[in-house]
Amino acid sequence: MSLLAKISAHSDERSARLAGIGLMVLAVFMFSFGDATGKFIVATYSVGQLLLLRACAALLFLAPMIWRQRRHFTRLERPRLQLFRVALSTLEVAAFFLATVYLPLADVVTYYLACPIFVTALSAIVLREQVGWRRWSAILIGFLGVLIALHPSTQSYSWPALIALCGSMSFAVLMLITRSLRRTPDIVMATSQFVGTFLLGAVLAPIGWVRPTPHSLGLFAAAGLISVCALMCVNRSLKLAPASVVVPYQYSMIVWAVIFGIVVFGDLPSPATLVGAAIIIGAGLYIFLRERSLGREETAVNPPA
Repeated sequence: MSLLAKISAHSDERSARLAGIGLMVLAVFMFSFGDATGKFIVATYSVGQLLLLRACAALLFLAPMIWRQRRHFTRLERPRLQLFRVALSTLEVAAFFLATVYLPLADVVTYYLACPIFVTALSAIVLREQVGWRRWSAILIGFLGVLIALHPSTQSYSWPALIALCGSMSFAVLMLITRSLRRTPDIVMATSQFVGTFLLGAVLAPIGWVRPTPHSLGLFAAAGLISVCALMCVNRSLKLAPASVVVPYQYSMIVWAVIFGIVVFGDLPSPATLVGAAIIIGAGLYIFLRERSLGREETAVNPPA
């Protein structure tokens, strides 16, 4: 290969990585904006109504892609595990938005940032994967960060905080299952998740149904479309650049959660939340870098779909 060709290839690779990073940063912003929109909606409407109308908008947006790739839906690997994944995904999304009814957005997002820590711990316990003392130390430190973020007082261990924590742990199990279903096309996984939230929403929405205004319907639609666009940006980002390059940028989610919490809801994060988030991010990044050095597959921190 000539020098000019090498320079050109290096330039193309660098441009692809920069594009991947940009798309990941954009995706995290959109996820955070969608989460803030959802929190704003559930101040007036029920979580079931949010799940139903948000999923309707997302599925309508996905409909052309579903039709073009419909053959993928007829040959699913491990159908029972796929069904369990959908059920788990649906319940954790419901837990996320239910927790935001009672907690600041930054608090809920902090618990979800612990997902890679939970995944690594569960990989060792459930899948019997080899985890050395360095990563176990990072896991314990990460758990310490979770406890600090929960706020070290009897009153702070409320059921909304526990729901958020359970949602985060459910998301970790979801990631483990997704690892084992990696041959399933992205469109199938995304569609099945939104179908699951649609069905749960259809069951729960009639309870305490509030007739949405045209403005609110626009917010429901925006929440669904933003979620789909964010997922597409994440997938494209991971195709343009290695996961080891782009995944760490997902931790910027806490920055947006704090900003939206202050600007939209007037929620100032407590010092305990910020300290806990910093510890969780540090432990998560160490685990991520350690797994990369060992040649293991990295676990993304994608927010709920």
